[in-house]
Amino acid sequence: MAWLALIVAGLLEIGWAIGLKYTDGFSRLWPTMWTLAAMVASMGLLGIAVRSLPVGTAYAVWTGIGTIGTVLLAMLLLGETAQPLRLLFIGMIVVGIVGLKLVTD
Repeated sequence: MAWLALIVAGLLEIGWAIGLKYTDGFSRLWPTMWTLAAMVASMGLLGIAVRSLPVGTAYAVWTGIGTIGTVLLAMLLLGETAQPLRLLFIGMIVVGIVGLKLVTD
């Protein structure tokens, strides 16, 4: 259950990171409200996950999911470049997350 909470927390991190772009510096009400809600939910689920997972592993996986998802969505939604080296480094983050999962009880 802790891993599920952590994965959902990471997905919500993607939501609030992308949401920051749409808040226009927190000047747009509804994007700001959704972004803040995603932030609170993400942190809450991370807090639940670290009850039974090592905090270092949980934090690394949470930020990794957020980083990978945010970069990929920014490429798809915001027109950021998908250079081969960017994709390689994203792949390296994926390998790191999988490695942490494999070595964590």
